[in-house]
Parts: sequence; structure tokens; C-alpha cells
Amino acid sequence: MWVIWLATPNTKLVIAIVDKTVLTSEGQEHISLNWVLNHEKYTKTSEKPYKVSHDYFGFFPEDNEKFKLKGLERFSFSKLSQLSNDADLAYFTDTYGIYNNEWFQEGDDKERSGILYGGLSDKDIQLLKLMKEKGKLVITEFNTIGSPTAYENRTRFEKMFKVRWTGWTARYFDNLNPRENKEIPKWLIRNYKNSHKGRWPFKSSGIAFVNNKDQVVILENGTHLNNSMPHIETNEKFQNTYELPERIKYPFWFDIITPDKKVNSVVSSFKIDANNKGLEELKKFNIPSEFPAVTEHIDSDYNFFYFSGDFADNPVGMNSSYFSGIGYFKGLFYDERNTMERSSFFWNYYKPLLTTILQQYSEKGIN
Repeated sequence: MWVIWLATPNTKLVIAIVDKTVLTSEGQEHISLNWVLNHEKYTKTSEKPYKVSHDYFGFFPEDNEKFKLKGLERFSFSKLSQLSNDADLAYFTDTYGIYNNEWFQEGDDKERSGILYGGLSDKDIQLLKLMKEKGKLVITEFNTIGSPTAYENRTRFEKMFKVRWTGWTARYFDNLNPRENKEIPKWLIRNYKNSHKGRWPFKSSGIAFVNNKDQVVILENGTHLNNSMPHIETNEKFQNTYELPERIKYPFWFDIITPDKKVNSVVSSFKIDANNKGLEELKKFNIPSEFPAVTEHIDSDYNFFYFSGDFADNPVGMNSSYFSGIGYFKGLFYDERNTMERSSFFWNYYKPLLTTILQQYSEKGIN
């Protein structure tokens, strides 16, 4: 399998990868993208492969709390124009950024503090505009236009690609008891208590929704949900187009957007399996129980995808990407019985989706 992979010819594909949330050199927030690029033999030159720790624009961690900022913010317009000519596609994997308490050791990484670096910048918007004008492929993910992106740049993005962020972000938690689950952010608990007389009564699994006004809505399994795990569902047309399963769980961060369906198509949708009490709670805050997971615009004018989840952030190792046909053994890399299993999402959803997108884009002729 390794020999076959080694013998497979490279395909040069120049990608402007933007990731502003890189806490370690492992590049967890874009490693799934690199896995697909390496496995499919997409390279930045005719010979050089993409490196997780090197080939992106954004935050570069160093030792002893030092870092370098190598984002598009340092580019002049002429350099951005040149980049848009050179790049075949732009992929914004994460613009959430790095906060002071996450980077500097004296902070509490479950609290929110002043931002060190992050948000969709003016230069990011300029590159996206140039890529769209030139008919290049643009892929963006969860939180590209969420906090801490400024309202003006969010609005520019929304007008450019005909999608609107509702202001809501959410995540599944397998245990809502803060004493037992340290993954629950303290700010989320505090904001909920502030509007519920200091109460946090949740002990089971569930979904936490939070908006840009710090409102928090909790749906708990049994009380509000028939099945606490969010699922992504894909209709038959797109199952065939992108080799996707009809239904798959997604236990991580996602946001709720509203696309203009006159311009964009919904490839897959999130489904929240709420009971009557849960639906009433969602209705109070105008939160839908079904909303886009993948939105696309594929036409002669431009090519655009929005992934409404943190899709490129999955616990996968690069070693397996060096073996041709490794997908036939994907069942060895995950355990469906684990409710928080995210590797299965990579193998069964993200990998075929991105592989097909890149293959179709390459076949129709890269600009």
C-alpha cells in the first residue's frame, strides 16, 4: 500500500490555508485537510508536500510562550492579488484565534480573556473577494464569521457569499455535569446561571447553544431531547455526488447559518432530535431544529463551500495517509460505540467529501 502511494504521481494544487487557532505545531485545527492532501498526493509544488506545521497563514506557536504572526494581515494589496493569481483555492479552517489565557500559562483556559490574535481581517476579506472574482474555489468552516470577527467583515462575507450567521453556536457534551466534565467552558456555565437565578441543573448529556449576546440555551437528554447527539443527514442526490452516508453523528462545535437558497444549495443538514419541550425551548430563541451542515455554490462564476462544523479538526494521525487504499480498513481507526468518537466522522464524512470536492475541481480545470 505504501509502494502504491509512493508511485502515485503528484498533482500540484496551490492552497492558501488560513488557520488562526494553532496552539501547537501539530496543527490540530487543520490536520484533517493535510491528511487528505497528503493521501491524494496534492502538493504545493511539483514535488514538495504540504507540512502541517508550516504551510498555512496565521498563528505560529514557538517555545516559552513565544509566537509569530504570519497571517494575511501583513500583505499589501499587490501581494494579495499575486496570491490570488498563484493559489488554486483558499481554505479558511479556523479564524477563532488565540486568547491570552490559552497562550500564557497564568490563565484559565476554560475562561475567556482578551484576544491575542484572531477574527476575519480586512486582508482576509480582500483575498476571498479576489478568489471569488477569479472563479477560484473557496472553502470556509465553522466560526469563519463568528466571534471574534468584527461585524463589518462578517457582513461583507455574508453579502459576498449569500449566507447569514444567525449568531448561534453550539456543541454537544456527553456529560453536562461540570464536576465531572471539565470540557464545559466556565463562561458558558456562568452566562447560563446569570439568567437562571444561579441554577445549573443539568447532569445528563445534551447540547449547549450560545449566541453573540452571551445568551445560553441548554437542551438535555430526556428532558428536551429524544437523542442528545446531533446528526448530519444528507439526501440521496448528494450522497451519490460526494460519497456521503445518509446519517452520521457529529459531537463537536458547529454554528447555525441561513443560506440564500436561490444562490446556494444545502448538501447536508444538522438535525436536532428534540421532543416537544425541547422544540418549545428552541422556538423561544428562534433556533431551528434543522439547519445546514454543508452549503455549496458550484457554478461558472465561482465555487464556494461553507462547512458549518469544525470539520478539519479531527483526531487523526498523518502516518495512515501514506498508504494507498487505507480507507478500506477505516473501521480499525474508530469505535462507533464511543459517543464522543470523531475519527468516524473523518473517515466516513470529511474524507470523502473533501476528496470529491478537490477531485471534481481538478477535473474541470483549475483556473
